[in-house]
Amino acid sequence: ETNYSFQLITIQDKAKDSSKVYTFKSRKLPEWLQKQFKANCPKPELLPENFKKGFMLLAKRETPGVAYIVDYQGNLRWYHTVEDIGFKVAHFTNEQTILSILGTNDEPTSYGSEILEINLQGDTLTHIKKGQGDFKQVIHHEILKKSANEIVTLTVDQKIMDLTSIGGKKNDTINGDGILILDKKGKQIWKWSVFDDLDPMKDKKILKTKKDWTHANSLNYDKDGNFLISFYNNGQIWKVDSKTGKVIWKLGKNGTMTMSKDSDFSQAHAAHINQEGSLMFFDNGVDKKQSSVFALKVNQKDNSVKLDYQIKLPKDIYNDRMGSAYMIDKDAILVCSSKRHITVLVNKKGVLLWTLESEIPPYRTQFIPEEKMKPFLLN
Repeated sequence: ETNYSFQLITIQDKAKDSSKVYTFKSRKLPEWLQKQFKANCPKPELLPENFKKGFMLLAKRETPGVAYIVDYQGNLRWYHTVEDIGFKVAHFTNEQTILSILGTNDEPTSYGSEILEINLQGDTLTHIKKGQGDFKQVIHHEILKKSANEIVTLTVDQKIMDLTSIGGKKNDTINGDGILILDKKGKQIWKWSVFDDLDPMKDKKILKTKKDWTHANSLNYDKDGNFLISFYNNGQIWKVDSKTGKVIWKLGKNGTMTMSKDSDFSQAHAAHINQEGSLMFFDNGVDKKQSSVFALKVNQKDNSVKLDYQIKLPKDIYNDRMGSAYMIDKDAILVCSSKRHITVLVNKKGVLLWTLESEIPPYRTQFIPEEKMKPFLLN
């Protein structure tokens, strides 16, 4: 319901002719979009200025799928809808596009079989479906751009094994995880599999876990260009060489890194290197029934891990699956508690500065700084 005015201008042989001023009013938001988000901020003066000027990307996974860009007041500033399919994962790229995994309601929560990249004008830049080119596997949980022509994602990697010696089938299927890099036409550039490093036969619980053995849930790049990949089921974060595929270290339960006692976590989500150089992630905290934000200092030279800081979140927003945590500034972190349908801004002392309740359970909430949106903002 915004009022606009415009003129038609014609230029021919240097002669310029302007029409009268026309006006129109944009339509209301559809009823189902009007009450999606509710922001609460008791003391706006405590919010970082860059947060108040910035935006957030959230997405609806069920059909019809919707990607939303929201401001700190809970106002819907942009949205894009896809019919008969959902936005399982959505990521705002450095090229100011939205790269996503699409999937149907029949596919698991963060799993899909299509890749879609759109710009903020709604134009489709890339659309690849499973079965095209080298895109043969189900993808899940993560979608990134390495370069303008390289798309990085996690895959379901299957291995057929003889498990009769432990009570299984002769041709049993184990669902593991892989990393796949495709170009925008679906041609494979690089791939890696968890089976390159782990032997399922060494897992005593493999008959119970074979349907979703390791459950990778995030993928990102370390400062040196190698991969960081987190796994829910084994409670670990790995660093993988992005050229050779060799695992450099494993951090967490039964990992290769020596960890300080105060750096123990249970299940990590959205593992990444934050702006201060620490390994940051959302810890579901399943073992203690309390979720946290962790920032760890990883010393690769002596294989040690020390706690930078931990932010224990209020128990009433405990979130046992999914979630994310990203720094806004040196003392403010944007945290998504997916299953609670809430995103919060919290300081390092654990004080909630702001909350955003949503009708949808967002898989993650990604912060978009104002400077990345300036070309699209109306004064």
